[in-house]
Amino acid sequence: MKFIYQWWWKVLAVVVILYTLIAGLLINVPRLPIVHETIRNTYYHVPMWMAMFTVFTISVIYSIKYLGSSNPKHDLIAVECVNVGVFFFILGLVTGMIWAKYTWGEYWSNDPKQNSAAIAFLLYCAYLVLRNAIDEEQKRAKISAIYNIFAFPVMIVLIMVLPRMTDSLHPGNGGNPAFGKLDLDSKMRMILYPAFIAWSLFAVWIATLRYRIRLIEYKQNSLD
Repeated sequence: MKFIYQWWWKVLAVVVILYTLIAGLLINVPRLPIVHETIRNTYYHVPMWMAMFTVFTISVIYSIKYLGSSNPKHDLIAVECVNVGVFFFILGLVTGMIWAKYTWGEYWSNDPKQNSAAIAFLLYCAYLVLRNAIDEEQKRAKISAIYNIFAFPVMIVLIMVLPRMTDSLHPGNGGNPAFGKLDLDSKMRMILYPAFIAWSLFAVWIATLRYRIRLIEYKQNSLD
């Protein structure tokens, strides 16, 4: 946990994000039919999913740790990572819908990838609703931890597995090749891969801030 109090990785995240935001708009991209300049959205859309996966992974790890330790700090970390993950989930959906409008003609075309992502999103919304529906602290933490542990692999299946088993407009699914195999050139990789790391670190940073605030509130409530 000492890692979250260090400053260097936060500065790194901000610097690299600024680099990817600026370079993503200025550096030349492959000239492709249909997508054209919208391919630049790769730098912003895909890293949102990577950030989401990062904090969701941390969340399920701490849910498992909570079941083994009953340490309320582990529960607080898990829920705040889910909160941040849902935020980046929304950003991923929104940037994807905007991209879909300019390439597929509609914000929502009922593509299998879109529908699966929507179901996975509702899965985590249900997690937050479940927590708010239970008043008793330990019971709430235990039930939500169990739910989180089962929700994570279901989310992976919905987003990463099922869309690949059917026809899809989305690159990398249903026989539609991913950008990385055809047209993600070296210049794009120089922006995209750092963006994965930077946005993931940024998501962790937000989660740590939320956790520290929640921990202060928890300690204050314990003293009352």
